[in-house]
Amino acid sequence: MAENQDGQEKSHDPTSKRIADARRKGQVPRSRELNTVAITVLGAATLMLMGSHFANGMDRLFRGQLAVGRDDVFDPNAMLAHLTAAVGDALWMLSPFFLAMVFVAVLSSVALGGFNISGEAMKPKLSKLDPIKGLKRVFSAKGLMELGKSLAKFVLVTAATVLLLKFYAEELLRLGDMDVRTALVRGLELVAWSALLLSSTMLVLALVDVPFQLWQHKRDLKMTDQEVRDELKQTEGKPEVKGRIRQMQRELAQRRMMQEVPKADVVVTNPTHYAVALRYDPERMRAPVVVAKGKNLVAANIRRVAAENAVPLVEAPVLARAVYFNTELNQPIPTELFLAVAQLLAYVFQLRAFAAGGEDIPAPPQEWPVPPDLRHDG
Repeated sequence: MAENQDGQEKSHDPTSKRIADARRKGQVPRSRELNTVAITVLGAATLMLMGSHFANGMDRLFRGQLAVGRDDVFDPNAMLAHLTAAVGDALWMLSPFFLAMVFVAVLSSVALGGFNISGEAMKPKLSKLDPIKGLKRVFSAKGLMELGKSLAKFVLVTAATVLLLKFYAEELLRLGDMDVRTALVRGLELVAWSALLLSSTMLVLALVDVPFQLWQHKRDLKMTDQEVRDELKQTEGKPEVKGRIRQMQRELAQRRMMQEVPKADVVVTNPTHYAVALRYDPERMRAPVVVAKGKNLVAANIRRVAAENAVPLVEAPVLARAVYFNTELNQPIPTELFLAVAQLLAYVFQLRAFAAGGEDIPAPPQEWPVPPDLRHDG
């Protein structure tokens, strides 16, 4: 298990913020072996595909620029002119190869960790000159891995080179019996095939190095318990502050909710544990809306505000719990409760008629038609 400088165990995977901070510092997974394999393989493939182009170009170069005429012997500037032209022709002939190499070098570099430019990584750091830290890096898991890769690379390349020399030995000797043009074409073919086979041996190292670099990068970014807590404090604030903010938000929400209670048509209660305030405007609402609800202390405050503002209080435990648990604030009631709430509102409207001078006081409903799946007993 990885540990930090204080000996604390890094047991947590890196968070997205940790990964983003590491990228800003230039810490991204990279594989040198992947880059080496890509460049050598593409280089060999380019030589094979464009072998005739290079052979014709070299033939023209030898014949046109390295041939010295009689007039050139007496011209002191002729050799410099031939050399300049030869360099220009060679660069033009090799430009496709160079462009391909640049393209694959950039692509293979960003294939593993993505494109990333970090100014912080470019800053000189005196800590890199510390010999103690240098020794720690050499004998770390990453340093030992690099040593193992170097030894494996030497063994693989050496073995492949010996085998190639034994296989192509006779053909290499026969190049001396060919004319210049044929020898150039065949020689380039041998070089290309040899480079391709040699680079193929590096695929083994790349297949091992890429997973190792990803594992090493993730291991380096692992976090201790303290680092996780510190990051949470930085990103989301201290727990005490967050708790106080949540409390203030609840108080503001309750204050706004209490301001809606006087506008309600009725408050249905449990009678003490739950209270729900309903409002219904037939001209603007398709169904009654819950404007306030709460339990225990909040329910007591709803009842108090309702009593102070002459909002009817109706005791209906089954209906109060059903509305409380199955509705959201400022949302219409479910269709399954339409019949029960309609009876409630009809009773409230009868109370208003009695208060306005009616003869008989209405009796409250004895049964509330609440579906069994919406009931919450207790």
